[in-house]
Amino acid sequence: MKNLLPITFGIVLLLLTAGCGGQSDGQATATSTESAPAVGQSGVQDKESKPNVVQVAVGSPDHTTLVAALQAASYVDVLSNVGPFTVFAPTNAAFDLLPAGTVDNLVKPENQRKLRDILEYHVLLGVYKPEDFVNGRNLGTADGRNVTVAVAEDGTVTINGAKIIGTVPASNGIIHVIDQVLIPADK
Repeated sequence: MKNLLPITFGIVLLLLTAGCGGQSDGQATATSTESAPAVGQSGVQDKESKPNVVQVAVGSPDHTTLVAALQAASYVDVLSNVGPFTVFAPTNAAFDLLPAGTVDNLVKPENQRKLRDILEYHVLLGVYKPEDFVNGRNLGTADGRNVTVAVAEDGTVTINGAKIIGTVPASNGIIHVIDQVLIPADK
């Protein structure tokens, strides 16, 4: 009986090794995911949940320039994450108000960091609903700067002078559509 124990142990070890794909040389086999390009949160497909802030922008014909800027700045995955975010989303018409060539220059690969800084100036961490905006309140942006809220007597809200013309809830925050692009003072 004592002689059977080492033999039984050896057989079990052999079966376990064979069951692990026969990788006795210590090398791992390549998996199909190693050759696939890395996809972040924006690559998650979910047609049942409420859209996130990026998906809302992608679905808006009035925000194609904003979406192109988000893509050029590699900022899509960030805004597709859980958040919560408040995004001030300039319309295409707001981008058209910038000096000629500004957008074309900003989307160049060598200006990615500058473009990302400008986009982060449009993002607050947390959800700020219209009723949360108080006249004169400073709000910290994702790039570490501040924007200032102004509330007119008629209830119109502006952020650094950009008028909020619409509000859209999203699964990971809220979007306030604005009529101007917010440019940080030092940009």
